[in-house]
Amino acid sequence: MNKISSVQLEHFDEKFLNDLENFDLPLEQIQFSALPKEIINTTDGQYRIVITHQEQAVGFFLLHTTKRVKDYSNNPNALLLTALTVDHKHQGMGFAKEGMLALPHFMKEFFPSYNEVILVVNEKNIPAQHLYKKVGFVDTGIRKTGRIGEQILMNLLIK
Repeated sequence: MNKISSVQLEHFDEKFLNDLENFDLPLEQIQFSALPKEIINTTDGQYRIVITHQEQAVGFFLLHTTKRVKDYSNNPNALLLTALTVDHKHQGMGFAKEGMLALPHFMKEFFPSYNEVILVVNEKNIPAQHLYKKVGFVDTGIRKTGRIGEQILMNLLIK
């Protein structure tokens, strides 16, 4: 468990299930991500991470060590971040930003052999691009074609 300000990153626990199953996103956001209840079941190499505030789940994302990482990076020590969502009723409070700022410390504690986080963000998802840049992710210049358009590959080096 890691804490920056009022937000913590925690590995998924059943105690968060009710909060996660009740997440809601507006249509303009859901096109870019997935609700936690749609991806709550994971496979080997997928790690469910919960952004919490006062012991309540306010955000969620997956970290991958699966073969899927190789679609985006040649670094054998990279993790892929997908499906970052913050419940609509908790948006605008800085939880996503604080959660992403806590990510390097969380990785050092729970994924110490990994030194990079990669992600793809849709070119039309301007708010997410701004968020990722604010917390230190860098546009690699690489583009991928996704299910709803061009994706920008970004990375964050963990030092």
